[in-house]
Amino acid sequence: MAKIIVVTSGKGGVGKTTTSASFATGLAERGKKTVVVDFDVGLRNLDLIMGCERRVVYDIINVIHDGVRLSQALIRDKDYENLYILPASQTRDKDALTDEGVARVMEELSREFDYIICDSPAGIERGAILAMYHADEAIIVTNPEVSSVRDSDRIIGMLNSKTKKSEQGLGQVRARLCITRFDPHRAEKEEMLSVDDISKEILKVPTIGIIPESASVLTASNHGVPVIRDRNSPAGMAYEDMVARFMGEDRPYRFVDIPKKGWWARLFGV
Repeated sequence: MAKIIVVTSGKGGVGKTTTSASFATGLAERGKKTVVVDFDVGLRNLDLIMGCERRVVYDIINVIHDGVRLSQALIRDKDYENLYILPASQTRDKDALTDEGVARVMEELSREFDYIICDSPAGIERGAILAMYHADEAIIVTNPEVSSVRDSDRIIGMLNSKTKKSEQGLGQVRARLCITRFDPHRAEKEEMLSVDDISKEILKVPTIGIIPESASVLTASNHGVPVIRDRNSPAGMAYEDMVARFMGEDRPYRFVDIPKKGWWARLFGV
């Protein structure tokens, strides 16, 4: 039986789809049969970041409404035979997602995969609720800014009340934070929230990933490659660390402290 993980956020543009793509790729690299499902009906960006936009023939709405078999809509990744993408529709409305249809898709995927990653649209509308409804666990993506963190708090409330687990009295969805675009220099200057501000003081949710501000994220997205595959970039290394922590490994957090200057730099003030 698959484990269902929703990647969600209260605010758009925080790196949620980037996180979904890298997280799913990292699981596949570890030998887990993984599918990542795009719930952002009407926009659809996951296929771009995964580099399969030209291979989309059918989507999740076709499966729910048009009699298309799930196997026809699934796209296998070019490089990982155990990684699949179920794209969203670009032309249909989010109301085309139905409770019964999503439940049927999740049930069918659960029989075939180890992990189902649900890439949720931002906010609290219907698509986001359906993306989180069947989840066992959640990764909440937030930037270190007040508005993003405040919106994440609303998402935590929804995870505690709007999921199948909560409705059936089976406990709460396990939630963890992925803080993106973090810059320790700006955090020290109090130009952005610190990790402790976000995780311990405001949201009170444990952190699983801290992704540094990195130009490699945009470069990877533009090339249709999840940034986790760029092991020379801080962002790629940070996402790989996040997957390792999810799998139970003890990984220290990198890129969260200001590097100490050597004696030469201190001597010459550089």
